[in-house]
Amino acid sequence: MALAVGSQAPDFTLKSNKMQDVKLSDLRGNNVLLLFVPLAFTQVCTGEFCSMRDALKDYEGLNCKVFGISTDSPFALNAWAEKEGYNFPLLSDFNKTVSSQYQTLYDDLMGFKGVCKRSAYVIDKEGKIRYASVSEDARKVPNFEEIKACLKQLQ
Repeated sequence: MALAVGSQAPDFTLKSNKMQDVKLSDLRGNNVLLLFVPLAFTQVCTGEFCSMRDALKDYEGLNCKVFGISTDSPFALNAWAEKEGYNFPLLSDFNKTVSSQYQTLYDDLMGFKGVCKRSAYVIDKEGKIRYASVSEDARKVPNFEEIKACLKQLQ
C-alpha cells in the first residue's frame, strides 16, 4: 500500500552511490521522482533504470530530479551505475528506514527479506506526494506515462 497522494513526503537522508548525503528536504523547489527497485543487477531493475537513463532529459525538462533507491549497499549501487552508465543518483537504503517509511518493503521476495517493492513516488516542489505506485509484482515497472502526465500538471 502506497502513502497517500496529497500527504507530506517523509523526509530522509541517504547515501548516494558516490557516498554523498542526499536529503529530500534539500531538494525543495524541484519535483522529485523516487524509484524504488528490489535488487541491483537484476534484469527488470536494470531494464527500468536503463530506460530512465535514456529518458532522463524528458524528466529534467519537467523540473524533476530522479533518484533510484534500493536496499543494496552504496558500493554495489555504484558498480551497477558504472556498468550501465546511469546518469542519475542511486540511493542506498541499506538500513531499510526509508523503504519502511514509504511502505515499499517486501516481507519476503524469493527468500530475500526486506527488499524494496518496485515503486514510484512523485514529490512536488513543496514536498507533497503527487503520485504513488507500489507494486506487489516485482516484474511490473511503474507507468512512466502516468508519471510524466503528473509532472506536466505540476508545471
